[in-house]
Amino acid sequence: MPAALAPDSLGWSLLLAARLLARVDGGQSLTEALVLLEGQIPAARAAALDVVYGSLRQFGRLEFLLGRLMTKPLSHRETDGLLRAALYRLESRPEAVHTVVDQAVKASGELASGVFKGLVNGVLRSYLRQCESLLSALANDEVARYQHPRWWLERLRRGYPQQWEEIVAADNAPPPMSLRVNRRKGTVADYLESLASASMSAQAVGDWGVRLEHPVPVDALPGFFEGRVSVQDLGAQRAAALLAPANGMRVLDACAAPGGKTAHLLESADIDLLALDVDAARARRIGDTLRRLELTAKLAVGDAAQPADWWDGQVFDAILADVPCSASGVVRRHPDIKSLRRESDIRKFARTQALILDALWPLLKPGGRMVYATCSVFAEENAGQIDAFLVRESGARRISQEQWLPCAASDGFYYAVLEKIA
Repeated sequence: MPAALAPDSLGWSLLLAARLLARVDGGQSLTEALVLLEGQIPAARAAALDVVYGSLRQFGRLEFLLGRLMTKPLSHRETDGLLRAALYRLESRPEAVHTVVDQAVKASGELASGVFKGLVNGVLRSYLRQCESLLSALANDEVARYQHPRWWLERLRRGYPQQWEEIVAADNAPPPMSLRVNRRKGTVADYLESLASASMSAQAVGDWGVRLEHPVPVDALPGFFEGRVSVQDLGAQRAAALLAPANGMRVLDACAAPGGKTAHLLESADIDLLALDVDAARARRIGDTLRRLELTAKLAVGDAAQPADWWDGQVFDAILADVPCSASGVVRRHPDIKSLRRESDIRKFARTQALILDALWPLLKPGGRMVYATCSVFAEENAGQIDAFLVRESGARRISQEQWLPCAASDGFYYAVLEKIA
């Protein structure tokens, strides 16, 4: 730890945030980058995360400001990240601007041997002097104003001409914290009582859901480590209800990590379930989830588009195909997606989704049900994908479909329920 920065100082949290933002700028997901915070004291970790999430949500705004405050982009990613973190902090805590500038300059002394200290000081002080004119100009730049890439905004306008601004606003807001009560260990009413006893306000949502008034760390949730409850968005809880597993069914959960939907299926009925994921590390997380909830399933590592590598030849009564996607419906939980995603990625995801659909369909028994799921709001990955599949596969029938849009209550999801008629 740099001697000039105390572990509970603003400067240290800005430095941590700068390093995380630099990793995202380099193409790493925030989830992967968060290993940098291992070993940090809770206060430093929380402060850095607050700045990082806020900076990533406001990526368009901060990019605009830096573009006006500097003559050319910085090639040193960590210093660029520090400037973004400090600008976010200046805007979110205007009552402490001089402290923010001072601490940011001290943090810059720990990067690149301190060669950018003068630049950091100059850029931040220029922002304070020009703040009014900068914000006036910002209002006329739609990427800065709406905090989404231009191509993303154009797709939302085409797909949701009456709702796109509401979607954007939801994307830019902190997400709600929703829970799923484990029906094998109690009722929603019981759990609401436990929350009330712990002075946490909440309300019932959906069949087995609870939404907290204020988010809390999972270790503060009553009975979390005993498996009474899981953190899961209300929209994600819809998958199990649509698949509707019944006792004795043989079920495949493809692309199952980290295991939230897997666990929900197992809580819903006594089934023979195979949970599959292509990533071995992520597949281990499924096992961790099931152990906490005291549930059992078969786990396999394999590519859903290559069943020959893992399938035993026995057909399934039901399949949940929660396919890889753009994650455009959960961007408020993963704001790095705004920076990392490219428009060309949508076509790549669509090709992968089609391969998985075609590969899994023969594994479903006649009369069986498949739920196709994404956390996307883009039609190419959703209704358009299923339309194309139904043209290719005459033995499939779409029973229903649902498009959940990001809102105060839930994230964005798409579900199509398919039945095998031949």
